[in-house]
Amino acid sequence: MRRYALIFAGALALAQPAWAVSTTELASQVQALQQVAGELDARLGRLEAAIQQNPQLLGLLNEVEMLKAEVAKLRGQAEVQVHQMDTLGKRQNDLYADLDQRIADLAKAGQPAPAAAAVPPAEPVAAEDPAQPDALAESRSYEAALSQFREANYAGAIAGFSSFLKAYPASTLASNAQYWIGYSYYALKDYKSALAHQQKLVAAYPASAKVPDALLNIATNQLALDNLDGARKTLEALVAQHPGTNAAALAARRLATLK
Repeated sequence: MRRYALIFAGALALAQPAWAVSTTELASQVQALQQVAGELDARLGRLEAAIQQNPQLLGLLNEVEMLKAEVAKLRGQAEVQVHQMDTLGKRQNDLYADLDQRIADLAKAGQPAPAAAAVPPAEPVAAEDPAQPDALAESRSYEAALSQFREANYAGAIAGFSSFLKAYPASTLASNAQYWIGYSYYALKDYKSALAHQQKLVAAYPASAKVPDALLNIATNQLALDNLDGARKTLEALVAQHPGTNAAALAARRLATLK
């Protein structure tokens, strides 16, 4: 019993607050809980079989009942973790999407209104450059793709943000769009594509505020692809290069569990 209690305590010790734990970490916790519950089930079966064969073992009934209670407790904890895992992705998506929506709104509000400056009669009026991007159309294009992501239509979000990047490659929101493409692939469990797009963000937009989050997602994808060494190096680089960020704090916690 003590051995299983220690295993259970160890599994719970890995748990993080809902806002600070990735769905990958929750999935591993659920798997650990289910494995412990399965081991307890197997032991219960052996004990019950032994009792049926030898009446002198009836004294073990108390231990059987205790094990049954422990199994029920573990299964209840697993159900809680599954529910947390299901809701965590939606909560993170909403938080990130709301933040990006504010950024888009600020970018739109920050566009200066056209001034009606008087032009000397001798100076010809320059024709408006048809290639100059329309700030309102740019904002709407980004918001439409972000709306697809918020609604968990990740394929639609990928298409929308890809179109946005083609139309507005120099936009201040370009790195954000690149990040959401990578994160959408991650949500679709296409870890190789997610990894490639987040690495593209880091390479193409090294000064972007999205780089720490991209590095964290890179490490998560590397873990999903069983590249433990690569994930550890990415997390170490994140902590060293971006101290003080939320992503670095999460990276430090994950490194502690990987050592």
